[in-house]
Amino acid sequence: MTPDEYCQDKLAAHASSVHYSLLFAPAARRRAATALYTLLAEIDEVAERVSDPNVARATLGWWAQEIERMFDGAPQHPVTRALQSHVAAYGLHSEPFIGSLHARLHLLEPAPFGDFDALARYCYLAAGPFAHAAATMFGASEADADHARELALAVQLIRLLRDSGRHARNGRIVFPMQELREFDVKPEQLASAVYASGFEALAGRQAGRARAALRAAAAQLPRSQRRAQAPGIILGTLYEALLDELQHSSFRVLHQRIALTPIRKLLIAWRTWVFGPPRGGAMAQ
Repeated sequence: MTPDEYCQDKLAAHASSVHYSLLFAPAARRRAATALYTLLAEIDEVAERVSDPNVARATLGWWAQEIERMFDGAPQHPVTRALQSHVAAYGLHSEPFIGSLHARLHLLEPAPFGDFDALARYCYLAAGPFAHAAATMFGASEADADHARELALAVQLIRLLRDSGRHARNGRIVFPMQELREFDVKPEQLASAVYASGFEALAGRQAGRARAALRAAAAQLPRSQRRAQAPGIILGTLYEALLDELQHSSFRVLHQRIALTPIRKLLIAWRTWVFGPPRGGAMAQ
């Protein structure tokens, strides 16, 4: 299996929204973005799914070394070998990716976010470099890639909301502690999948912020770039559809994982590619 095949199989096997967002992109740019987002998926798996914080820290430390090896021209892992071939072409630098890893170390703390500003900083640092690099891979200039920052914030907020129950069971609280107190939601209730009376309002606030970030991303994307940046628009549209499902369930996310089916993701991706995002949706302009 080649490094490119490893990356393609990794994203496809999980039926990830990123996989469907890239289906209609030009082949060469799709290969680069697939490698980029597979690296993000590898790092996410460590930070979000490894239950032992010490193991997660050690593994993230290995990935930090591997990213440095990639930029030094000697990567070992299939995903960094795949991405290394695109480093020069797209002007990638190691610092933003190392910063993303350091942000994920913060997530391993039991109560990492005192307020929403801290949560937003985490989202920007953790996912922003990948969203920005993807935008440049699809032709955006530095000035035209500002929308990627807001797209990263929205996607991360929705992912954290969707997975908040699993995080709580692993001893990690992904809501701002200030707002847990405001809505009278206890960390132990989250871990035990007990829906406190204020939980829906707490989750609804995060959902509102995510929608606002999607709208900001769409507003900041120049009309001349919208076709080239269709993968990002598709990704935002897929996550907005997921957010709709979370909201329709009254945010019953503590005891179950709510997700779009692969067929639905494919249909949304195709429709958005052909017709653009749904009228009235956050990604419409």
